[in-house]
Amino acid sequence: MAEAADIQGTGPSPARRWLRRTITVAVGAPLLAGLLQAPVVAAPAAPAEDGAGTRTVDVSLDTMTPSAPVEGDTVTVTGTVTNRGKKTVTDATVNLRVGPQMTSRSEIEQVTGRTGFRDDSDPAPLDDGPTVKIPRLGAGLSKDFSLSVPVSDLGLDDEGVYQLGVSLTGRTSDRQYDRVLGIERTFLPYQPEATEKKTQLTYLWPLIGSAHVSAQTATDDQQTPVFEDDDLAAELRPGGRLDEMVSLGKDLPVTWVIDPDLLASVDAMANGYRVKDGTTLDVPGKNQAVAERWLDALEKAVQGHKVVALPFADPDLASLAHRGRDVPGSLGHLQSATALAGVTVETVLHVEASTDFAWPADGAVDPSIVAVATSAGADKVIARSDSVRDDLAYTPTAARPLGNGSTTAVVSDALLSTAFEGDMVRAENSTLAVQKFLAQSLAITLEQPEDQRSIVVAPQRMPTVAQAQSMATALGGLSGRRWSQPSDLLAAAAAKPDPDASTTVPSSSRYPKKLRDRELPVQAFRDMKTTRDELDDFKVILTQSERVVTPFGNAINREMSTSWRGEARAAAIYRNNVLDYLQTLTNGVQLVDKSDLTLSGRSATIPVTVQNKLLQDVEHLKLRLTSGNKNRLELNGERYAELPVKVSGGHSQSVKFSASANVNGQVPMTAQLYTEDGTPYGQPMNFTVRVSEITPTVMLVIAGGVLLLVLAGVRMYSQRKRVAARNAEAEAAESAEGSEESEDSESAESAESAGDDVSGEDAAPEPGEDPPGEAESGGDEPVQPSDPTPDTGPESGDPSGPGEKVDR
Repeated sequence: MAEAADIQGTGPSPARRWLRRTITVAVGAPLLAGLLQAPVVAAPAAPAEDGAGTRTVDVSLDTMTPSAPVEGDTVTVTGTVTNRGKKTVTDATVNLRVGPQMTSRSEIEQVTGRTGFRDDSDPAPLDDGPTVKIPRLGAGLSKDFSLSVPVSDLGLDDEGVYQLGVSLTGRTSDRQYDRVLGIERTFLPYQPEATEKKTQLTYLWPLIGSAHVSAQTATDDQQTPVFEDDDLAAELRPGGRLDEMVSLGKDLPVTWVIDPDLLASVDAMANGYRVKDGTTLDVPGKNQAVAERWLDALEKAVQGHKVVALPFADPDLASLAHRGRDVPGSLGHLQSATALAGVTVETVLHVEASTDFAWPADGAVDPSIVAVATSAGADKVIARSDSVRDDLAYTPTAARPLGNGSTTAVVSDALLSTAFEGDMVRAENSTLAVQKFLAQSLAITLEQPEDQRSIVVAPQRMPTVAQAQSMATALGGLSGRRWSQPSDLLAAAAAKPDPDASTTVPSSSRYPKKLRDRELPVQAFRDMKTTRDELDDFKVILTQSERVVTPFGNAINREMSTSWRGEARAAAIYRNNVLDYLQTLTNGVQLVDKSDLTLSGRSATIPVTVQNKLLQDVEHLKLRLTSGNKNRLELNGERYAELPVKVSGGHSQSVKFSASANVNGQVPMTAQLYTEDGTPYGQPMNFTVRVSEITPTVMLVIAGGVLLLVLAGVRMYSQRKRVAARNAEAEAAESAEGSEESEDSESAESAESAGDDVSGEDAAPEPGEDPPGEAESGGDEPVQPSDPTPDTGPESGDPSGPGEKVDR
């Protein structure tokens, strides 16, 4: 191509021009020094450029099309130049500079790290290339530019990666000569024809979110989930992060890597959800339609693609290995999260997902991380080349056996995986990242064009909208498939390993400190254990345990999520909310406080009330009542007694214990609920029983006293009745004598006889004789007056009233 260009009068290529200029300077300098023997007054020469001087003007490359040109294309570069200095720039020219071919990936990185212009390494402007003249550019002002040039005028020697720079040359008031005041560099991947061996490139497309669902559910039959906030809806709406990932990913040759918790959360929204309102209440969610639309779009997007399901909630494997492994039960959380993964994806998206892959944060591994990652069933670990390093002059195939060979490491390329981690909102940053990504991918193929290799790209877990758009643009630049062709993660893991690739797991000391500092603390795993232990104790008493176990089990998995990295305070708040709500439920089954009791007698019944505020029945509980002093008070002949407890939802039950008193005094009592395996449930309840025992001797004395009182009362009553009767008869006799003086002597004698009888003590009528005071039937005898009204009321058969003393 270079020869053709010379014949067409286009001049030598930039690489040859740069080489010729270097040789001319090297050969001509000694000759010129030999000729200058006499003193002369030299003209002012432009000083050597330094980095600071060449950054007076900021050159921004906003677009470059096409990103990977071929013969016949016209390359167009647009951007902006901005005067960052304090002086006005005059007589400025914006031009293109095409450098020599890059010979390695490391050279691309070296060019990326340069800032200012360097005359010894930066190429000269294109001869007869496009330029933009800027007569005057004031301090702080900007000017847009656009440069277009046919590929044939770029003078590219051969296929490969070339440096492409845009510079501004001009003058300032303090330096009235032309010099480079600003330059920006990018890369031009040039592969006009397809290579014989194309690199198999696998790009992971992560669909991962943060935790939004709480452990709380509504009381309805559907157990409507309650969200901590409604922030997830913003990501699902058109233009949101997750919506953009689905919209872009559906047309890209990618492997979907999905967190099942995200699917479960959106599915819960689509079926109706509630949101905490900042108080103790929650309100209905309003974005059900948004969730339905997103799920429908995702289900269509993944059709025909490979899907990999991470463990539920994407647990932080490194934190678990470094901080949580020694906390009992922590590895069990990973196993439950892995078990949920495949079934969740299949239920929501109706596609089968692979669950064989573990993905530590940033692909960094050490022996403990590998051990934890594979403990739950995964046999493939997605690592990264800045962790598992290869000391080779080329980039090997990603897959290789790791350690003892039972685990396959899929080592993603670090440079390609981190290409879009920066701020991609600025057009310049996105354009430079895309061009660098394409240049690196072509350089990989050209390292060993005769060998086909398999490369994996594992980008950041949660790309922003701008980052996702830049990633999609880069993959679009590979659509010509001239040096690479798309593959999937399952195929990449099954690729034949390079025998020279590293299979050594890096030591723990090589684990990056910046990653270790962002891990979950040990206390986080202790909190998870506390929650799990209380949940285990709680579920055994429930008749519908699945209504509690499922939401809390998922919440514990979310507590271990990789998304909490760098969010220590938010993570702690989430864990506390989960535990607080669980304790609220467990406290719904409790003992009702009891006041002190007084026990009279040798035996009695002590009631203890168990309250169930839950909406479901509880069972498999035992209530134990313990006497603090068996010598004074015993329960069924023992120090304590136990009775089974079963309480319906929303009700209370009184459990009655039989107690026997031996000695008077106070006895402290303790009531405690236990599960059937003897684990205490809830808090104990304490109260005091005052024993006041009445002995048989005391009972005899009391009975004797009562009997004497009764006999004395009877005697007093009889005496009073006789006296009253005598007085009444005397009055009746006197009245009869005054009114019937004409009665005969026989009647008088009869009256006297009757008076004598009445006056007689304890007089009683003869058998067959009428009682005194009663009239004889059919006779003329005077009527005997009746007894006066008694001074005691009649006995009542009704039960004695409250507080009454009842004679027995």
